[in-house]
Amino acid sequence: MEGPLSKWTNVMQGWQYRWFVLNENVSLLSYYTSKDKMKRGSRRGCVRLKGAILGIDDDDESTFTITTHDQKTFHFQARDREEREKWMERLEESINRASKPRGSSPKEVPSSAELDRKLAETDAYLQLLIQQVKPREEAEEENGFGEELFDAAEGASQRSSRSNSLSTTTPPLCQSASHLAAGDHRVSDSPLLKEAIKQDSDGHFSSSDEEEFFDTTDHSESSHTVAAKKVEGVVPKVTGNELDKYDGLYDEGDEEGLGSLKEHGSIITHLLSQVRIGMDLTKIVLPTFILERRSLLEMFADFFSHPDLFVRIGDYSTPEERITEVVRWYMSAFHAGRNASVARKPYNPILGETFQCVFEIPGEENSKESLAEDGPVKWATKSDLCYIAEQVSHHPPISAFYAECQKKRISLDGYIWMKSKFLGLSIGVDLVGEAVISLLDHDEEYKISFPSGYGRSILTVPWIELGGKCNISCEKTGCSAVVEFLTKPFYSNKKHAVKGVVSVPGYSKPFCVINGEWNGLMFAEYASGRNEAFCDTLKMPIVKKRVQPISEQDPFESRRLWKDVTYHLKHKDVNGATTFKHELEQAQREAAQQRKETGAKIEHKHFQEVGENWVYMEPLVQRISSLPDAVNSGES
Repeated sequence: MEGPLSKWTNVMQGWQYRWFVLNENVSLLSYYTSKDKMKRGSRRGCVRLKGAILGIDDDDESTFTITTHDQKTFHFQARDREEREKWMERLEESINRASKPRGSSPKEVPSSAELDRKLAETDAYLQLLIQQVKPREEAEEENGFGEELFDAAEGASQRSSRSNSLSTTTPPLCQSASHLAAGDHRVSDSPLLKEAIKQDSDGHFSSSDEEEFFDTTDHSESSHTVAAKKVEGVVPKVTGNELDKYDGLYDEGDEEGLGSLKEHGSIITHLLSQVRIGMDLTKIVLPTFILERRSLLEMFADFFSHPDLFVRIGDYSTPEERITEVVRWYMSAFHAGRNASVARKPYNPILGETFQCVFEIPGEENSKESLAEDGPVKWATKSDLCYIAEQVSHHPPISAFYAECQKKRISLDGYIWMKSKFLGLSIGVDLVGEAVISLLDHDEEYKISFPSGYGRSILTVPWIELGGKCNISCEKTGCSAVVEFLTKPFYSNKKHAVKGVVSVPGYSKPFCVINGEWNGLMFAEYASGRNEAFCDTLKMPIVKKRVQPISEQDPFESRRLWKDVTYHLKHKDVNGATTFKHELEQAQREAAQQRKETGAKIEHKHFQEVGENWVYMEPLVQRISSLPDAVNSGES
């Protein structure tokens, strides 16, 4: 294959036209300054594809990257998405071909199902071997990690032709896997191996079966140890007085980042062996050590960590002021969701799981306020900002959430469906859905969308960033805003940039333009010529959510539901956390199977599906007519 592509050059700090020739026989991508130079054999350079990893930029449909065995990254740009896909397909085939051992072929080609089963057995056995050589790996980690990791990671770009690659596996590997299952009963009877065989035979890549629920699993310890701990009762459940002590764990702010993933090299390469470019990661088995000690439902509550900004939106008298305040709250709402610079993954909520909390408004005296017993959180006052969330669907995974402040007569009703995909050296997560802010005193609704999230540098020290354009609009007033989260360009070190443009009817130019960092300082320039520090998230105090003690929570509330997993993660007992997480997942599978057998439908507790949206069943706007006059008038 040959043709024109643009290649990024650091010397010129820009894209330069080149003529590329892919030699699939030797897995070499050569490039020339022109097609004529190619005919004369005047080559400008080349990229060796053996052990390389392909990557794409989710924000740009025409660019892609090749990261070579020695960790050099080359950036390329095609004319359009279609041309990029053609190059990616042929490059992937070439990389696959380079990885195949020459001169070896199995005497008999087994079926696809048999290959999948043997692969699962071999993967499980590999984890046992890793444990035996782990001390040596740790000693050699500093000197040899990078090269070994990229050697193993080449499988990430080989998955699209998985069966073909497996058909050339050397006989000793397949024979050892079969011998393992037949002869070594200690291993073949282990829970880890059985689970691996089940998951691989069901298919890691795509499924819509409810019974295949799983979030993460851990391969860092042998199945013998896990089984022994379960038998000996070393993994205790959190009960009694320990629950009271446990309640404070969430407020300590000691959630650690992942740091460098070098110490988990064998596990990360195992993950890479399961994925390919563009693949949906919903069903990929992830290690327990990456889990954050809270549910996704609780993480969404952090949108309201500055409740004073949210509830005061309706206090402003003009439409342009109100849309500006909506944007101010929105642009400051994302930084509080991360407890560490390197994000962990929150728990995947279980179907029917709920979470509720309240935020006290700074400066509000609510000790004399009556309880908002008809609201979403029965123990909150009318001055509090109440939040409630429910996992309303498992396939696809949809979380619905609602927040309101009765005294300020404001509410938000929203839902998010998280779609994740593998991008090579990054993971992309699209937040599909919307939220509607209702200002009852002005009879206004503001619709908002959400950005995408990206986990970058997943082979070294991972970090998170936001990207994409988000829209905010009010149909009644005609006011709107576009907030664009800018991903880090590969030619620059600028991270976390954000830009907001507020448009108001009657203005020939934007009413307000905001620039800055979504987790730092933002400045605003108004059409009038006025400038101001719009928002400084580094100095803004985060209001902590208030949650009922676990002993008073419903069994399906997030903190109570995940209490044993959280307890063991807090005490760095990954195996204990994995054991209890598997119990929750198994209960989920059994419940799904029971619904399937009986034909029972899922009964939602707080939200209902209306068209393509999920809405709270008893929003403030529906209950407002029955509220006392004092509240209706906005008085305390």
